[in-house]
Amino acid sequence: MTTSAELGLPALTVAPGGVATTTLTVRNDLDIVEAYSFEVVGDCAAWTTVEPTRVSLYPGTSETVTVRLAPPRSPASRAGDFPLGIRVLPAEHPELVTVPEATVTVTPFHELQAALAPRRRRGWLRGRYRTSVRNLGNAPGTVALTPGQAGEDLRFRITPERLRLEPGESGELRVQARARKLIWFGKQASWPFEVTVGPEEAAADKDGAGKGSGGNGTAGKGADGKAAAATGRAGTPGDAATVPTATTARTATLDPTPAASPTAVQRTVLDGEFIQLPILPRWLLALLAALLALLLAWFALVRPAVRSSAKQAAEQAVAQQSATPAPPAGAPAEGNPTAPAGGGAGGQAKPGAGQASAGAGSRNSGPGQAVPGTGQQSSATIDVQTANGAAATGSYVVPHGKVFDITDLVVANFQGDQGLVTITAGNKTITTIALETFRNQDYHWVTPIQVSEDQAVTANVTCESPGTPASGKQAGTCHELLNISGALSDLRQGN
Repeated sequence: MTTSAELGLPALTVAPGGVATTTLTVRNDLDIVEAYSFEVVGDCAAWTTVEPTRVSLYPGTSETVTVRLAPPRSPASRAGDFPLGIRVLPAEHPELVTVPEATVTVTPFHELQAALAPRRRRGWLRGRYRTSVRNLGNAPGTVALTPGQAGEDLRFRITPERLRLEPGESGELRVQARARKLIWFGKQASWPFEVTVGPEEAAADKDGAGKGSGGNGTAGKGADGKAAAATGRAGTPGDAATVPTATTARTATLDPTPAASPTAVQRTVLDGEFIQLPILPRWLLALLAALLALLLAWFALVRPAVRSSAKQAAEQAVAQQSATPAPPAGAPAEGNPTAPAGGGAGGQAKPGAGQASAGAGSRNSGPGQAVPGTGQQSSATIDVQTANGAAATGSYVVPHGKVFDITDLVVANFQGDQGLVTITAGNKTITTIALETFRNQDYHWVTPIQVSEDQAVTANVTCESPGTPASGKQAGTCHELLNISGALSDLRQGN
């Protein structure tokens, strides 16, 4: 005695998202009442059910149950032929189990999900975009992109040219849109374009159809693409995939293939835009125009006025010099310095300088004239220390009954202070120097500067900022030294 079971159809065909049914007939050939339970085995078990799942049969009777196959419309329902088995298990005699089998063919469907990011790019010549594609169908396929534009302003390059995707797999293709020429001046230009996403064969057919109808191969606007999208939306409920939408990317889902047309060509159109910027923007042109206007105004108005003012100032200086009366013949002459110089060796007198004898001093006539033959070499040092932001004066007074013929003068700014030093002899100013312009400065005269008795040689220092000596620590006060040398002679009394 055995248990017999038989499927109504040895082979079935079902489309993902659809339903297919068959029957299973079970007969009890035993001499007792037997209960039978049903279990689906094989690759189709996940989406196959038996109704009812359990029956009880009297000896010699049979019953037919319904087997329902409903594969979901997803990449998990792979296309192809799969075995279907129903295990019929008797409760009282489990050793009499039987498994009738059939072959189930799952038809393929093609569905792609695509997104273009970013939707808009700005640039001088080219823009780069990313097209993300996911295969939501149940069969592998090759995806290709067909870019297009209404005019001939852009050229496109796709990398890679095609993409092979397994069911449920995602990939990315790069799109580069390049303008045919640069915009040097003026406004920015907007170039909208479209990218058609579909299977490789569909893209080739679309390209040929577009050229035949429009003459320029523009993708995405033909009747085929719109009709395919409309047909897909009218298919089974819940077929369209849901994709999050970002502000920088426009996403589109290829419409699912209707069950009645499993081989229909599927395409989708993604909109993009390339905004071409001018090389020289408007504000730069306005700036260049303003600079040119200022340059013209300088040469036309300001420069002539400056040259006229400088010429007038020079004429006034010449006029004042001409109006100044010449000094009397007996006045002491104060020669110009023969070699002012700066440096560490400035304190050394030049050979022969400062060796003035009484005869050199006697060439100055008038009051304060030295007695011939009484001149002796002499020198004095004036040490001036000044607080920051203050002024101080150091002086050397010529002894009573003497006259001092100055031939050499050395100023030392060994700290590198900043400020001003003014050197005077009697009631005459010898020089005024900015401290930051030197470290050691020396002057030498062929014709001595004569300072009479009880008159002073002074150094007035205004300290703006103390410097840093060789020790490396900034000093608290300004410190300058003035060394004067020459011939000290007796003063001739009377005329």
